[in-house]
Amino acid sequence: MAYRESLALRIRQILAGRRGVVEKKMFGGLGFLLHGNMCVGVWKDSLIVRLGREQAEETLSQPHVGEFDITGRAMKGWAMVEPDGVETEEQLSDWIERSWSFVSTLPKK
Repeated sequence: MAYRESLALRIRQILAGRRGVVEKKMFGGLGFLLHGNMCVGVWKDSLIVRLGREQAEETLSQPHVGEFDITGRAMKGWAMVEPDGVETEEQLSDWIERSWSFVSTLPKK
């Protein structure tokens, strides 16, 4: 299954005009990198967010959030948000901002 293009378009609109963002096809989906570090992405119909280990663990108890596991081994510091968790622009923006806040602290690649 290809990634949901409508979700990718919504992400593009939110990230439009921000410096250091590159879009890249990866892991059968689409990733948005900030200064070379993966920030958010789309895999199938879900949003992938990079939050750091502690914050990612905390989000797993929230509705519509699960581990980012597409290989049988969950990636620490990441979470996957199901479509119901990003229905509104406010929800999607909130997830993107959380990820942006964490990834902006990482060294540029």
